[in-house]
Amino acid sequence: MSRLLVRRPSPLLADGELTHLDRVPVDPDLALAQWRGYVDAFRQRGWEIVEVDPADDQPDGVFVEDAVVVFDDFAVLCRAGASSRRGEAETIAEAVSALGLEHAAIEEPGTLDGGDVLKVGRTVWVGQSSRTNEAGIAQLRALVEPRGWEVRTAPVTKVLHFKSGVTALPDGTVVGYEPLVDQPDLFAAFVATPEEHGTAVVILDEQSVLMSSDAPETAALWRARGLDVVEVPISEFEKLEGCVTCLSVRVR
Repeated sequence: MSRLLVRRPSPLLADGELTHLDRVPVDPDLALAQWRGYVDAFRQRGWEIVEVDPADDQPDGVFVEDAVVVFDDFAVLCRAGASSRRGEAETIAEAVSALGLEHAAIEEPGTLDGGDVLKVGRTVWVGQSSRTNEAGIAQLRALVEPRGWEVRTAPVTKVLHFKSGVTALPDGTVVGYEPLVDQPDLFAAFVATPEEHGTAVVILDEQSVLMSSDAPETAALWRARGLDVVEVPISEFEKLEGCVTCLSVRVR
């Protein structure tokens, strides 16, 4: 069964880190309602929901994707590029252990945010961003390449995380909002999205994706490709440079 690691948003969500966006008001009640709707969309598709212990003193704790990346039955515990987020790590490690996954951790001086890691087939694209450094990428490569994964790097200067700019469809096509992608020609197959919030998709299964409801033209584009598209509102998280991938870790 497919499992989904999630963590409910902190009451301090509005104080989360910002890099490329100006701070605007965030409604914590609406954020919680949107988070519940996001989780329910997976539950209705048969995913088992695994809630990580709350971290109410960690404003960005809801963005669990940044704390761990799962490769088959092996998990890499990340070391956050923002020092303010390193308090999220302990409860994530406990959740990974409870799932019975073998795991290893990125260590100082390495930094790695899961939002910079995109898996396409057995290729692992890692964004070199303000949150992920060369030492972190080197440690990741040493951990996963012996397990049959190929690590490649890509520059990230226009968005916070690599997956804020590009994600991938079930067939491996990389998709993104071109003004926010440093080098779209890196990818063998790339399709530009017409809307910024259409850049991120979560693969539910081989025919289905989940995405923000704030990108109707992009949703229509994916439906025209034969995909079943589930749209969810995540406006309060988008205000904090979040997207649909950030709010969960998928364990298959």
